[in-house]
Amino acid sequence: MVSTKEKYQYSIALHIKLLALKIISLRKVISSFVIFTLILFTGTMLLYNLQSYLHLNIISPPLAIPTFDDKDEALLMNQTTRTDLHDVRHNMDDKELLWRASILPNISQYPLKITPKVAFMFLTRGDLELAPLWDRFFKGHEGFYSVYVHSSTPSFNKTMPTKSAFYNRWIPSKEVEWGGASMVDAERRLLANALLDFSNKRFILLSESCIPLYNFSIVYNYVMGTTKAFLEVFDSDTTVGRGRYNIKMSPLITLQQWRKGSQWFAIDRTLAMEVVSDQKYFDLFVRFCRGRCITDEHYLPTFVNIKFGEITLNRSLTWVGWKASGLIQPHPRMFVREDVNIELLEGLRHGTKCENNWMRTNICHLFARKFAPNTLDRLLSTAPTLMEFN
Repeated sequence: MVSTKEKYQYSIALHIKLLALKIISLRKVISSFVIFTLILFTGTMLLYNLQSYLHLNIISPPLAIPTFDDKDEALLMNQTTRTDLHDVRHNMDDKELLWRASILPNISQYPLKITPKVAFMFLTRGDLELAPLWDRFFKGHEGFYSVYVHSSTPSFNKTMPTKSAFYNRWIPSKEVEWGGASMVDAERRLLANALLDFSNKRFILLSESCIPLYNFSIVYNYVMGTTKAFLEVFDSDTTVGRGRYNIKMSPLITLQQWRKGSQWFAIDRTLAMEVVSDQKYFDLFVRFCRGRCITDEHYLPTFVNIKFGEITLNRSLTWVGWKASGLIQPHPRMFVREDVNIELLEGLRHGTKCENNWMRTNICHLFARKFAPNTLDRLLSTAPTLMEFN
């Protein structure tokens, strides 16, 4: 007969065994959880890296040139009786031009099948010395871009080679004064001309001293792949920020609404139409932004801040470096022939990090300025291979 003591010892042994089994089972569960967590973490990282890779190595658009059938072409021509999609010359004054551009339908509302294009708008003093580099950039991508050139010297007449992307692309221009309202007039003139082409969906403002830092496919997909505007909109509490505000702009524009930013932008069709349609705010800048108030640094940032709020990524796609003194000068530093090498271009291409479509990337600037005309030969010998043109 089993004694009470033996029963007690047996009971303890049984509990210990059950506890051991539970511990072993728990260890298996914990091990499985740890393994699952590691797999989940690894998968997440692989997915993130794959997304980053796909984002940085953007797929090229197809190279087939978009075409219209006869019915579509006739409709387009009826909608643009004073200027067609292939010629920027016209005899409209600014008032008619801005009006016509402001009443055109948004591309998303248009019934035809149109391949979206990027409008490259060049604001120049006269000639485009770096045009051969840009021709290399554009080559092979006809049908995916439009080019518009505004010269601050209206009498300037440049004959470009017929195969150049810049052939017959100088729009009717007017004289431009640096820092004045005429600079924004020129920008609006470029936008209005570009809006006359229904297929233009993105609008990029550049200067004659700008160069591309990437090939066309990357630039095209980068600007088409976001709904945000690439525009600086800063609230700068400095003498060159809020210090330029004129109280006479109140109450339509208050000091709290006043913004500053680089004039070089990339915007979509909706915002472009709003800019050319604006009379309410731009008129205040014409009247009261004078002297030390630089209109092109304040009009668009302030206008966008008031009307649209958070629609920008608050950065420009164009890299610019200020003079080595460290003081912000009215003009950025100029790169000359001796400055141009692979190290410089690589630094401009990957020297910063930013966010695009909620992802961190080292492709932040698609263009850079200012490059002197004498840099052309070195750029032609270096850039096409480095940037993989064509």
